[in-house]
Amino acid sequence: MTLKIESTAFAADGEIPVRYTGEGEDLSPPLSWSGVPSSTKSLVLLVDDPDAPDPAAPKMVWVHWVLYNIPPSVTGLSEGVKSLPVGTGEGLNDWKRTGYGGPLPPIGRHRYFHKLYALDGCCQTKRAGAGFALAAFPISGSSHRFLEQTQDKTRRPGTLDIRPFA
Repeated sequence: MTLKIESTAFAADGEIPVRYTGEGEDLSPPLSWSGVPSSTKSLVLLVDDPDAPDPAAPKMVWVHWVLYNIPPSVTGLSEGVKSLPVGTGEGLNDWKRTGYGGPLPPIGRHRYFHKLYALDGCCQTKRAGAGFALAAFPISGSSHRFLEQTQDKTRRPGTLDIRPFA
């Protein structure tokens, strides 16, 4: 079975509704996943924007949300989740705070990747986890600050194979 993450709020490569952006209510979207390998000890969720600050000349990947040590029995997160599953930790995003920070691109159309990693160990709080990712599967959406509907989908997310998580 393949690890898969999805949202009922938007389709893969679709427009992220304003409700989940910094221009709206800034709620985390509902997420669900399946296909977690049986040997998984913890999950990691990362949400990032590889197009920062300007998609025409990206200079960095902006991190919007970091969750780690999600129990493998958990199959998703509700919209605007306030109470995380027991044992789940939060890392700092690029606003230097914990929690979800929705899309608020300064210019142009940006892509946002929701990446789920299945680990064979747990992350330690003082340094990166010593485990290895067993599987990963991202979904992406996009958001922009202008009304025009450009269809720039030159890079499409894919699955990742086993790789060290460090």
